[in-house]
Amino acid sequence: MTATTLDPKTALVVVDLQKGIVDLPTAHPSADVVAKSATLADAFRAKGLPVVLVRVTGGAPGRTEGAQRSGQPAADWADIVPELGPRDGDIVVTKQQWGAFYGTDLDLQLRRRGVTQVVVTGIATSIGVESTARSAHEHGYHVTVVTDAVTDMDGGAHTNSIEKIFPRLGETDTTEAIVKLLG
Repeated sequence: MTATTLDPKTALVVVDLQKGIVDLPTAHPSADVVAKSATLADAFRAKGLPVVLVRVTGGAPGRTEGAQRSGQPAADWADIVPELGPRDGDIVVTKQQWGAFYGTDLDLQLRRRGVTQVVVTGIATSIGVESTARSAHEHGYHVTVVTDAVTDMDGGAHTNSIEKIFPRLGETDTTEAIVKLLG
């Protein structure tokens, strides 16, 4: 679905564009996702709208069949990529699980600012981005996912989220279209 409008109080939520994640092999070049997210962040900042930079520093407990990270990550693994900031006024959220809402103050930070809509970008489409978009929808926010500013380590999972999941949670569109809607 094409994005139709942006609420006057819309926030950009950038998921996991941090040094340790952008270096992983992805279905689409992570450098493009970073560049498009930076373009959006600059546009949101220029309009005085909130920019939320989300990073992950751990993982939820519990047994899974998926491979677990082993060893100690590099000291700068969780640092937000410099193209994005953080800049003065940005909100930085540190999470311990896939989504940016559970166990963080993200909802409180957004509600204090009167935010009614979120525009979501980042890595990984089917994990952190999708979990954040689902939770935003469940919290009653209008959700827009920027399809050319997300990628995944698994191309099929990325396509499933873009084509099957995100249209059920809100609207989708490109970086260019979102910048135009910002005016």
